[in-house]
Amino acid sequence: MERLETVVELTSVSKHYAHGVVALEDVSVGFRQGTFTAVMGPSGSGKSTLLQCAAGLDRPTSGRVVVDGRDLTTMGERKLTRLRRDRVGFVFQAFNLLPSLTAAQNVGLPLRLTGRRPDPELIGQSLEAVGLGDRARHRPAELSGGQQQRVAIARALVTRPAVLFADEPTGALDTGTSRDVLRLLRGLADAHAQTIVMVTHDPVAAAYADRVLFLADGRLHGELPDPTAETVTSRMLLLEEAC
Repeated sequence: MERLETVVELTSVSKHYAHGVVALEDVSVGFRQGTFTAVMGPSGSGKSTLLQCAAGLDRPTSGRVVVDGRDLTTMGERKLTRLRRDRVGFVFQAFNLLPSLTAAQNVGLPLRLTGRRPDPELIGQSLEAVGLGDRARHRPAELSGGQQQRVAIARALVTRPAVLFADEPTGALDTGTSRDVLRLLRGLADAHAQTIVMVTHDPVAAAYADRVLFLADGRLHGELPDPTAETVTSRMLLLEEAC
């Protein structure tokens, strides 16, 4: 598949907190349409901060973040909230589904939050995309952990986001279920040109990506194209020794 334009671009992004804490320092990286990128690094390396700045959840101290052609660093809070709502999808380790709602109702929540009436066909398409077209009327308690995470992914996709950010999306799942979710994410990138950026600590999970970015002490320490679990593990060991 031809890779198209850069959907997310960070230019010289730094994030400093009080008391001299540096979470990110001069990070420049882009994420192209239809690519699946994993972000890895030791604890405290800045992985989650990178994700939050790229997604517009946190503002960098300096630098520029562009998502879907729009500069987040110059946006007011109202426009930034609208962009996150309409063009950015989020999946986290916790599924964050409302227990009293069906799968379809949970998927439709982002549309309701925008003041739009949920389109049953659109919701059905999102559930079909994650292999749960026959579970629309099931509530979270009637679904397995992997199925609940699939509903969370369908919810993130229902607005047709430019980019899907995933923070340890398989962290609460067993090994077999994790692989099912990772294959789903891989398929979304391949079949639907969905841009995906995933933070993970698992080399096996990272091996599903097109490339792996490595962070340490808030700085980029290279990337690995076409990763395998073995090559990722080796790079992580070298990185941890260097730190």
